[in-house]
Amino acid sequence: MVQSHIGYGAPHKHDTSKAHGEPLGAEEVRLTKEFYGWDPDADFKVPDGVVAHFRSHMGKRGDAAHAAWRKLFAAYRKQYPDLAEQIDQMQRREVAPGWDATLPAFSADAKGLATRESSGQVLNAIAEHLPWLLGGAADLSPSTKTNLEFDFAGNFQAPEGDQAVSYRGRNFHFGLREHAMCAIGNGMSLSKLRPFVSSFLIFTDYCRAALRLSSMMELPLISIWTHDSISLGEDGPTHQPIEQLASFRAMPGMIVLRPADANEVMEAWKVIIHLKDRPVCLVLTRQRVPTLDRSIYANAGGVARGAYVLADAPDARPDVLLLATGSEVALCVTGYEQLKAEGIKARVVSMPSWELFESQPKEYRDTVLPPTITARVAVEEASGFGWERYTGFDGAILALHSFGLSAPSKVVAKHFGFEPAHVVAAAKAQIAGIQAPGSAAFTK
Repeated sequence: MVQSHIGYGAPHKHDTSKAHGEPLGAEEVRLTKEFYGWDPDADFKVPDGVVAHFRSHMGKRGDAAHAAWRKLFAAYRKQYPDLAEQIDQMQRREVAPGWDATLPAFSADAKGLATRESSGQVLNAIAEHLPWLLGGAADLSPSTKTNLEFDFAGNFQAPEGDQAVSYRGRNFHFGLREHAMCAIGNGMSLSKLRPFVSSFLIFTDYCRAALRLSSMMELPLISIWTHDSISLGEDGPTHQPIEQLASFRAMPGMIVLRPADANEVMEAWKVIIHLKDRPVCLVLTRQRVPTLDRSIYANAGGVARGAYVLADAPDARPDVLLLATGSEVALCVTGYEQLKAEGIKARVVSMPSWELFESQPKEYRDTVLPPTITARVAVEEASGFGWERYTGFDGAILALHSFGLSAPSKVVAKHFGFEPAHVVAAAKAQIAGIQAPGSAAFTK
């Protein structure tokens, strides 16, 4: 057994089996001081010569290095004022003017786009005007749509064969190592760059410790997770995330954003770009989702508040609330239209970010989810854990209590009951005061 001198007095007395689980104690501290020849009765004493030694060595070197840096940067600022201003903006975690100059517009489209597709378009439009936004994927950028494709983006790479080194590139190929990818992203963020990392949502299990540190250290790391539900289809249960959304919502400091369509994606990115001290999980679909007609339904700007009324009863006094995130919002909209045709008043609430919603004033939260309306249906292709916060214990939660299924996405959705007919049935049952068994009658 290797023995430690520090903290254990004479080295022969103790071994490292005593090193964990409890404070040293007064006697061990006293023995340590005696071993190093310090006054065992003195507390918080810095021995003579330590301060002078530090100042004459590390302090002197640090002062000289800092003075040299200030001189160098002053010369740089004089020669390249615009670039120096960008460095200042990075240090303040600000965005460059014009960062949103070429954001794409998304028109209503019943066929729509996968949110990973619209996110890729928005990411490229922003990165082209925000030089310190850079990153990549764990060997999955073609699938996560995170490759920066404008002319001057390039790849960050070491020399290989006759290929020259390129440290100017902004696309990082992290390889199949999600934990290392997120840890590297944390380091880049500490350097005041604005990094993004990406993979499939199921693979967040490999990098949870690094993401937890992002939250602990209040780093605005952007993590982009695609293939976000059982609707990814044939890859089956091993790739279909169930409990991951709930786990990230439980992580202190983490913001989860699961947008419903292309315009919510764009609004989500507007939120992300202005974050300075919180990491974010942007959760996106593999499959197409309709781009909602915003002349009929509410403006997607409500994403900034975490949740908003997307569609409402004509008199704004609904009998039932339909709550959802991501791709399931379109499912609720279809159910809403069917209920409306039957003369039943419903409200659809899109809830892309619980964390942002919880940060809103109570008055706003009560206007979106009126406490007097207790008939509620929540729909999400994931674990239903946590939705009781918004449905109450008597509300219906159409979610998953099992792992997924290997089949085409439409077959999987039908198997687990993620269809308009089930949303409509649950809404009617809620209005009638009938609680679905287990609050999730349509899961299997």
